Amino acid sequence: MNHRYPENTAKEASLVDKLFALLLYVLPHHLLSQAMHWLTRIEWPPLKDRLIKGAIRLYQVDMSLAVQQDPAAYPSFNAFFTRALRSEARPLAEEPSAVLSPVDGAISQLGRIENGRIFQAKGQSYTLQELLGEDREWCEQFADGHFATLYLSPRDYHRIHMPLAGELKKMLHVPGRLFSVSPSTTRVVPRLFSRNERLVNLFETEHGPMAVIMVGAIFVASMDTVWAGTVAPVTRRISQWRYGPQPSVEPITLKKGEEMGRFNMGSTVVLLFQKDAIEWSNELSADAKVQMGEQIATLAQSPGS
Repeated sequence: MNHRYPENTAKEASLVDKLFALLLYVLPHHLLSQAMHWLTRIEWPPLKDRLIKGAIRLYQVDMSLAVQQDPAAYPSFNAFFTRALRSEARPLAEEPSAVLSPVDGAISQLGRIENGRIFQAKGQSYTLQELLGEDREWCEQFADGHFATLYLSPRDYHRIHMPLAGELKKMLHVPGRLFSVSPSTTRVVPRLFSRNERLVNLFETEHGPMAVIMVGAIFVASMDTVWAGTVAPVTRRISQWRYGPQPSVEPITLKKGEEMGRFNMGSTVVLLFQKDAIEWSNELSADAKVQMGEQIATLAQSPGS
């Protein structure tokens, strides 16, 4: 199935959307995120317990899925927010040709990268080159490829897992703004995902290159990976790390479904695959809910075939 830009079904931006976006333009994004970083790491029980219990009530969080089901056992709100789930709560699709959802969330958009542009919302798109921090080598690999944008709400599981097994080749931290990434904001703010701060993780798989891009948002104070810990350089320039064969250094390889990172508060993941590498599942469309581990696409060619 060849997904096109769904212009005929995309929602129009409302007046409320536009007013909310206008407010976001004037807010001090990074200052607010720093304050949230401090607040969510307070370990004083009267405060952190109230924050955790309030979030559980407000977002109707199902704690029976968590490894640690006692809210009071979490040392901080951030520990609760990035909580681990029981393995049986998120079984992995078993088909060898399955591409897994890396997160719990909702499909914002998915389809093909056309003329170097990625669809954001009706009347809104951004370039692949902007998204990847002007890295032309990797832009060429994803030319005319496939993309999916997955939005994580505050109630969702906030660890990120591998859609396919792969070896990490490069990581880029691209500084930027921290606009909200809610559906209402994506309808209004131009080039949103290529303007926000983001962590671009570039992998090589048996089926070609794959990008798992962690997009920051307002109140997302930092992003973590399992190989580098918290990644939050203070420089306003693009930072990059290359990985590969080095003397006495093991390559960073991760299995399909293995945890690769987490958001400290909520945000968005953008997936990229090369041309003709995968085919998105027919059941998926904008606003469709997904869970980590379920099949969201099929490989064009199974391993060994």
